[in-house]
Amino acid sequence: MLISLRQVHDSDLPVFFRQMNDPESLRMAAFTAKDPADRDAFDAHWTRIRASSAVPRTILADGDVVGSAAVYGEPGEREVTYWVDRAYWGRGIATEALRALVSEVRERPLFARAAADNAGSLRVLEKCGFRSTARATGYANARGGETEEIVLRLEA
Repeated sequence: MLISLRQVHDSDLPVFFRQMNDPESLRMAAFTAKDPADRDAFDAHWTRIRASSAVPRTILADGDVVGSAAVYGEPGEREVTYWVDRAYWGRGIATEALRALVSEVRERPLFARAAADNAGSLRVLEKCGFRSTARATGYANARGGETEEIVLRLEA
């Protein structure tokens, strides 16, 4: 399977919206939009992302849109985020996409956060060189309560 990244196109947004409304994916991600089904809020969010200094990318697998990845935030505090359609979990797509993204965005350090029980995402981040630096607790909209998260950092 050929994994690649490209600029986000308007036609990707309905795919992202569908992917980000999968109940199992939401629970695993934990830290999501307050109301993932609010299409107006989703569209406004993506308008802000695309107009900012963020580096948003569409993840393609053999040419099909399977998710998104981005670097966002202020210099010195920039974070990575990614989302892969649940139908494609366990195939190494997130790892390959994140490797491509951190190769494109050479700025360091980069940070990431993942729910402490999201073993798949933590594994992806560690394979890409991120190292755990802290634990925190935050309100996870998708779980309706406080959830422990791991903060990770990429130096090189």
